[in-house]
Amino acid sequence: GLVIDGRTLNVIFQGGLEEKFLALTKHCHSVLCCRATPLQKSMVVKLVRRQLTVMTLSIGDGANDVSMIQAADVGIGISGQEGMQAVMASDFAISRFKHLKKLLLVHGHWCYARLAKMVIYFFYKNVSYVNLLFWYQFFCGFSGSTMIDYWQMIFFNLFFTSMPPLLFGVLDRDVSAETLLSLPELYKNGQ
Repeated sequence: GLVIDGRTLNVIFQGGLEEKFLALTKHCHSVLCCRATPLQKSMVVKLVRRQLTVMTLSIGDGANDVSMIQAADVGIGISGQEGMQAVMASDFAISRFKHLKKLLLVHGHWCYARLAKMVIYFFYKNVSYVNLLFWYQFFCGFSGSTMIDYWQMIFFNLFFTSMPPLLFGVLDRDVSAETLLSLPELYKNGQ
């Protein structure tokens, strides 16, 4: 692991040592930045996003973490004693740091699985609808007339576009929360 403080980060950013810093951090399992200013926190996140082209996640609990949360791809705010500024700037809010594991491993897995299924569903819905209209054009001699009334077309899209996401969002859980928490490697299988 690597522990780096704010004064060292200042030397890195002002001295043009970003590439060497990133080369060093690639050899570490974890990197901890302590006593850093809000600007330095956001610069570290931007550096990692720009140079390594990876997704970044920032977690903060106070007003000094807002710029870092906004610079990351995904920001998580922890509501607590330092106020609600981090929560207001974040994508997700949790009440305690211990809830992060469940947010990432359980709800992240479920969300990923649901989105993958819904993308396939929307392709299926649109292909079936367009296929119906395509084959009807052979029947009517390519006159441009539609076999479905305009209002029926609106209700088709309304019903088949709004109801399945609601049902999937409430009912679809491919693996239980207990299993996902005990086997974190299941998150990688979905990817």
